[in-house]
Amino acid sequence: MAATQRLTHTLKIFRSWLILGALLCLTGAAPPARIILFLGDSITAGYGLDQSQAFPALIQAKIEAQRWNFNAINAGQSGDTSAGGLNRLNWLLKNRIDVLVLELGGNDGLRGLPTETTKKNLQTIIERGKKIYPNMKIVIAGMKVPPNMGADYVRQFDAIFPELAQKNQAALIPFILEGVGGVRELNLADGIHPTAKGHERVAANVWKVLEPVLQGLK
Repeated sequence: MAATQRLTHTLKIFRSWLILGALLCLTGAAPPARIILFLGDSITAGYGLDQSQAFPALIQAKIEAQRWNFNAINAGQSGDTSAGGLNRLNWLLKNRIDVLVLELGGNDGLRGLPTETTKKNLQTIIERGKKIYPNMKIVIAGMKVPPNMGADYVRQFDAIFPELAQKNQAALIPFILEGVGGVRELNLADGIHPTAKGHERVAANVWKVLEPVLQGLK
């Protein structure tokens, strides 16, 4: 079932690129100036919701309100770890990426995977993307793990994202679920995944950091 879900989601991403290209050919318009790829897990995918309610779609609405020429692609995959994102990357890199919003690592933390492994996977994603698209901008979405993972693990995990941002001169969203995590009315019954209202708050957290990046590319 998991493999089928991954294939279905991959096909959705592929179709979104094909539809965009077809529309541009029909209208004779120039290609979009910039492509934003949201590479993440269930938070990006909008688990339990229609994809139109997930924060990448809300970011696209904010972009359109500004009349900027960017196209947001949701490459979120529920259950993905940093290793899963890395495994999907080569296919995603076949299409131009101008801004990579990297929202991975949360599932690594919940599974107690070694923080050095998570950090290495995320760094490899960045390096592999930069090798093909040297001018690609990086936005790193920070995540947190519950305190029951142990103080040492929490400290090491928290350090992953600012360290990666500093090393790669990337923009950092300190905690993508700020104001959402632990707030019952903004999460589904599982207490982990944001509701549609929660995604509005997530989009605000992302936009605060992403907007200046996009302004610099206009």
